[in-house]
Amino acid sequence: MNRNALDWIGLAGPTASGKTAAALALAQALPVEITSVDSALVYRGMDIGTAKPSAAEQALVPHHLIDIIEPEQAYSAAQFARDAKTLIAEIQARGRLPLLVGGTMLYFKALVDGLDELPQGDASLRAELDAEAARLGWPAMHARLAEVDPVSAARLAPADAQRVQRALEVWHLTGQPLSSFHSRAETPAAPARHLLIALEPLSRAWLHERIALRFEAMLAQGFLAEVQALRARGGLHPGLPSIRCVGYRQAWEALDAGLSGQALHDDLMARGVAATRQLAKRQLTWLRSMARQVVACDGGDPADEVRRQVLQAIQAR
Repeated sequence: MNRNALDWIGLAGPTASGKTAAALALAQALPVEITSVDSALVYRGMDIGTAKPSAAEQALVPHHLIDIIEPEQAYSAAQFARDAKTLIAEIQARGRLPLLVGGTMLYFKALVDGLDELPQGDASLRAELDAEAARLGWPAMHARLAEVDPVSAARLAPADAQRVQRALEVWHLTGQPLSSFHSRAETPAAPARHLLIALEPLSRAWLHERIALRFEAMLAQGFLAEVQALRARGGLHPGLPSIRCVGYRQAWEALDAGLSGQALHDDLMARGVAATRQLAKRQLTWLRSMARQVVACDGGDPADEVRRQVLQAIQAR
């Protein structure tokens, strides 16, 4: 294989689409190193609820950008782009092919297209927005966002408080919609030669069933104990990006409400699965706006088709 044929391979897709399995299968055919493109896998101590690759899976092939920060810390798309570019160069220097795997589409966009510099957060403005949201509700705040930034509003769920708040904050600080910062991002002078493959379902019902089964499996593996351990360490709260991750936020809220036993299980299953479905919907919306080759994750052997497309792309170079 000519390691210079492609700068990197990307494997994207919604949650529960089988990205990890496909990536490990590809690693059996090619000398790759995997870089995670997942905003939740960066956190230490958050393993079950993020479906983090197991220690055994990580031992099969080198993995990067997993377990790099504590849940109290933040990690941005811009930081990811810088780290990923460094890793891509280092992996290439070792004569291996960088394989970027994950479902955080903003990270892929930051790497491929770049991102304009966004204004720093304003604590007082955020407090004002939070106060308004407490009075009006986040759906009303989302409706307000739709008036000034319909592109961002269409991409965000009305209950996605963190991102709705950030979009409104950017509008108030700059007078410009958040979407305009993304669209104005400059294309790098020397675009990377890459192949982005997306695992996407032909049937949304298939993905919904996979999500429910995986969430049930997470609970059986001890997800609630993991969240309780996070609560016990102190210093964490629902306002942090780590605790706002899908599943963790719902579990935190259920425990705050004093639920236990079967009521806790049932509440978390219902709200966690619903939130994960919404996440998958947003991921698919992002993917439709990106240049990619699609592999049906619910048809045939997706891992085999991913391998075929990658080998074909390498041979064509």
